[in-house]
Amino acid sequence: MGLHSRALPAALLLTLLALSSCAKKHHDAHALPAPPQIQSVETGLASWYGHPYHGRPAADGEIYDMESFTAAHRTLPFGTRVRVTNLTNQLTVEVRIIDRGPFIDGRIIDLSHAAAEAIQLIGPGVAQVRLDILSTPQLSSGSLFAVQAGAFADKSRAERLRDSLDREYGAARLVVRAGSPSLWRVLVGGEPTEDAANALASRLRREVGNAFVVRLDSPSATANIQTSTEANP
Repeated sequence: MGLHSRALPAALLLTLLALSSCAKKHHDAHALPAPPQIQSVETGLASWYGHPYHGRPAADGEIYDMESFTAAHRTLPFGTRVRVTNLTNQLTVEVRIIDRGPFIDGRIIDLSHAAAEAIQLIGPGVAQVRLDILSTPQLSSGSLFAVQAGAFADKSRAERLRDSLDREYGAARLVVRAGSPSLWRVLVGGEPTEDAANALASRLRREVGNAFVVRLDSPSATANIQTSTEANP
């Protein structure tokens, strides 16, 4: 009886220690931040831009600061957070999408000067990258997508292409990107989904060569447009 009474406090102590350890592990598990969930992945060429766009409004309306960690993408919603990995050196940087571009076929993202510097992109100018989409904002319904069929510093060339495509597709227009020089972009269509715009892009590539999908954000880009199904019953 005496031996049993002396063993009881020791057993109780071991139980309390075990419970304390479990509680600490439980607390630590909650203290560790969960890694961001990857929503989707995209690979392709990245480039960067600085002057003459530094200090000018980006496509989302805020002033572009080339020393902040931001980027331009053709279709991702503004406010999307993206991790960019330079596949030549495995350096990474996280950026926020505030602008539209790049408007050169084959490239998928334009980084700010600061973001490009962080992954050693300044020297080569372009590099193969992987985009991990970390988060996207909640969007209201009604987003539209178009296809860029060309981009020209010469407005008259852009107008000739627009007129040619407008006769066939019924929904071609010019959207200017201010710069030095300005860039006149020829956009076709106004599709309710990105998949529908990709189908239109496939048709346009057979006619004009390079064509890629862009999200329509500004009133000037979405004014007086029809979907391709309305324009081509």
